[in-house]
Amino acid sequence: MNYALVTGGSRGIGKCICLELSRQGYPIIINYLSDDKSANETRLLIESQGGVAELLKFDVSDVEAVDNALEKWLDEHPGKIIEVLINNAGIRKDNLMMFMQNSEWSSILDIHLTGFFNVTRRLLKDMLTNRYGRIVNIVSLSGIKGMPGQTNYSAAKAGIIGASKALAQEVGKRNVTVNCVAPGFISTDMIRDISENDFKKLIPLNRFGKPEEVADLVAFLVSGKASYITGEVISINGGLYT
Repeated sequence: MNYALVTGGSRGIGKCICLELSRQGYPIIINYLSDDKSANETRLLIESQGGVAELLKFDVSDVEAVDNALEKWLDEHPGKIIEVLINNAGIRKDNLMMFMQNSEWSSILDIHLTGFFNVTRRLLKDMLTNRYGRIVNIVSLSGIKGMPGQTNYSAAKAGIIGASKALAQEVGKRNVTVNCVAPGFISTDMIRDISENDFKKLIPLNRFGKPEEVADLVAFLVSGKASYITGEVISINGGLYT
C-alpha cells in the first residue's frame, strides 16, 4: 500500500491523524521539526497497534529541506509513492496587529501557507501520474471568521483555504481531491493557554473538541467514501459559527 504523510504528526491533532490513518491500513510518514521524543512515541504507538510508521524530520517552511527530505525518501522507497498528504504542521504567535512584530507575521505565513505550498507541490506529480491522491489541509475557524489577535494566523489559514479551492479544480480530473478541515477549539497543547470554562459557553455543544474527532473526519475524507468531495471546507467546531 502507498504511504500517507502527516506534517506536524508528532503531537496533538497530527498524532491522532497518524494513528487513525494507520488503522485504515496506511503506512505512515510522521513529519516533525524538533520534538524527537514525541515523534518516537507516536511511531511506537502506531507499531504497537500493528501499523508501519517512519519518521521524516524537516522544516516545512524551508523549501530546500522539504525537497531534499522527500527526494531522499522516494529514492529509498522505489515503486512507492505518497498518495495521502495531510498538511497539519503549524504554530501560533498571537498578538494584536498594532503590536505584531515582523517575525510574528512572517513566521506564521511561512510555516502554514508556504509550508502547504512546499510540501504539496513536491508530491503532486506522483499523485497526478498515479491518477489518485488525497490532500487534506488542516485550517481553522480563524481562517473562516477571523479571530482578534490572530491576523497572522487567520491570514495564513484563509490563504490555504483559497489555494485549496483553486488546486481542487486543477487536479480533480486526475482523481486527486483537495479538502480543508477547519477545527474550532480542540483540546491540544496548542490552546493550553485558553480556558475551556471561559469559552465553552460560546459553543452550542458546551465543550471543546477532541483531537480524535478531527482525526475521524480527516480519515473519512481520505477514504473511498469521500471520493466525490473536493474543494470543500468542513468545520468541526461544536456549532461555533460567526
